[in-house]
Amino acid sequence: MSSPKDNKPPEIGPYVFPVILATFGLWCMYDGWFTAAPEMQEHILFNRIAAGCLIPWAIIDFYRTRKRLAKEKAINTSESTSNPTAGDQTQQ
Repeated sequence: MSSPKDNKPPEIGPYVFPVILATFGLWCMYDGWFTAAPEMQEHILFNRIAAGCLIPWAIIDFYRTRKRLAKEKAINTSESTSNPTAGDQTQQ
């Protein structure tokens, strides 16, 4: 039989959410400012407001995610370099 470690669900990347926000924000920006489709004219205010919210949110979330990942990487590298023989101490 397989162990629970073999059946782990797939992990998504940390930048998936900011990319989705940016995609929807750009879509709303296009529909709000650049499209000439007559059926979109009744939704123009919604699309402009949504673009104004989603694009800055995506930028902020991207920055925060990048900062968090850099901090975690720094912590992991400092732990591994400061205590390289942690497993050997129990054998003394």
